[in-house]
Amino acid sequence: MAKVYFAPARAKKWNYNESMPGKLEKLLEEVGLMHYFSPEEWVAIKTHFGSEGAHRIVRPVFLRKVADALKKIGAKPFVTDTVRIKGLDYLEVANQNGLNHLSVGAPVVLADGLYGNDNIMVKAGDILGEVAVASLIHDVPAMVVCSHVKGHINAGYAGAIKNMAMGGVSSAHRTCGWKCGRGSMHTIGEGELVWDADRCELCYQCKDVCPLDAITFRDDELVWNGDICWRCGRCERVCQSESLMLPGEDQRFMRSLAEAAKAVMSTFEPGKILFINFLTEIQPECDCMPAADVPVIQDSGILISEDIVAVEQASIDMLAAAEPLTQSLASDKQIRKGDDILMKLHHKPYLLQVEEAEKLGIGSRKYELVGI
Repeated sequence: MAKVYFAPARAKKWNYNESMPGKLEKLLEEVGLMHYFSPEEWVAIKTHFGSEGAHRIVRPVFLRKVADALKKIGAKPFVTDTVRIKGLDYLEVANQNGLNHLSVGAPVVLADGLYGNDNIMVKAGDILGEVAVASLIHDVPAMVVCSHVKGHINAGYAGAIKNMAMGGVSSAHRTCGWKCGRGSMHTIGEGELVWDADRCELCYQCKDVCPLDAITFRDDELVWNGDICWRCGRCERVCQSESLMLPGEDQRFMRSLAEAAKAVMSTFEPGKILFINFLTEIQPECDCMPAADVPVIQDSGILISEDIVAVEQASIDMLAAAEPLTQSLASDKQIRKGDDILMKLHHKPYLLQVEEAEKLGIGSRKYELVGI
């Protein structure tokens, strides 16, 4: 049975050791990084850089503690993510959100290059076939995956599996484009964007959120450039009038997340990835959106495990036991104590991604919670 180490968010004494940074230090000592990583070994710290306006990411102080702990055993860490908007812009977003070499104590780099197409094809499974794994993540020998646990309009729940699948796979490949990238999870078939002109309010949020300027408007008509589109689905997600639709299927999406996560993990030797889930600022949506709503669930704490499925199941169990916060989207939707908050928010079968990951053999939903 996998061990999941846990530190609660509450500070019941005015003492540094009761703070979350202090507890993270203790957790990392308890886990024993030297059992996973070696002196002089390059170690990727995989996280999400956020977006302009989406500031509720894994805080720089936490990434700094992870980097410092790795350096303490002689490893050589760097902080990384894959390109989600144009590369230079994404590095600037990271800097705006407080992620730079000074704040985290390690280089901050893009895993798939400035253009997001520096990747290597890796066998996935029956759904995806092959996926384009970011070359830096493919090549680095070890990794600490730092995931911000939150809701997600497509995944329902977003944690380590989503971070590995969507964050370890590039948006596009040099030759097969989006069909080998993240878009292959988001959509089906040719991924043709459908626009309902009658429902459209001409708010232009879809145009503004597109990372590639694939959407324009001409004489109040939407013009979509499918040749350059990544099929990331951001346009559909920000459309409050529901006038945009990117074809997809929920169960396929959940299974493809697990399949892609397994593909990324297959590029590492066993025992070379550690997963840290931060149950903090648990907002209803992804960090890639252009704004961050207030949290729907109170901070729970930090979970660490070498088992991706166990740390995800433990995170979900904690969220299931939590109460919805007032003055949030949860209260807008009249979600009450005892409800499955994330299911009520997004109506997605999010547990399927964890069940599928277990079926694929990358971890177990059975775990032992070890508190500090």
